[in-house]
Amino acid sequence: MRLTIDTEAKTLVVEEHESAYQVDLYSKTAFELLSHHWLKVGWNQKYPYTFSWMGRPIIQIPEDMIRMQEVIYHVQPDVIVETGVAHGGSLIFYASLCKAMERGRIIGVDIEIRPHNRVAIEAHELARMITLIEGSSVDPAIVAHVHSLIKPSDKVLVILDSNHTYQHVLAELEAYHDLVTPGSYIVATDGSMGILHDVPRGQPSWLHDNPTAAAHTFAQQHPNFVIEQPVWPFNESDLTNVITHWPDAWLRRIA
Repeated sequence: MRLTIDTEAKTLVVEEHESAYQVDLYSKTAFELLSHHWLKVGWNQKYPYTFSWMGRPIIQIPEDMIRMQEVIYHVQPDVIVETGVAHGGSLIFYASLCKAMERGRIIGVDIEIRPHNRVAIEAHELARMITLIEGSSVDPAIVAHVHSLIKPSDKVLVILDSNHTYQHVLAELEAYHDLVTPGSYIVATDGSMGILHDVPRGQPSWLHDNPTAAAHTFAQQHPNFVIEQPVWPFNESDLTNVITHWPDAWLRRIA
């Protein structure tokens, strides 16, 4: 694909598959096309690695953080389970939302919680709301441990942000989906790998080996879950598509 921006004429020319068309530079179509490539360039430049939340690196783009906030406020979970801890920024973000809502606690699982990250998380003012578990998120003993920390009456949201291979994400979906309460979600993040396979920092195998592919397989096998982008609670634009590194990530459990 070739995109030609003419700021004087206010047009965007799109050339693809031996055809071309022109759109208004300030249109919905142009915004979506440019945003798609902005995501690719931004990821290659490590733009998501420039953010923190309350002192801890978060490695997410603000749009995905805000959309997650919308869902957490709507669902009002008692427990948020996240696989993949890294620097702990996401755990702190979710804990800060739970504190503001005066409801909820966080369970973070990672195959390796590096000592300096553990020290920083456990020293944080929101540490009392966070339980850290070290071990593979698909190890049966770890899965059982997570399950043991959740009461039958708890409303649960699960976020998968660890190893992003198809097989691992599919195994996580199988391991944790039964925790998710009707109306809540299990979220297979970072499926943007499928569109990042051809950038310099990408890998060709990502085209098919990614969380989105796992989410689609899981949804086909579990009819009580549907891939459904959460509705925006506020929108005064004509836009309908998210700018996200989590395409087709949201698996909502239906009654």
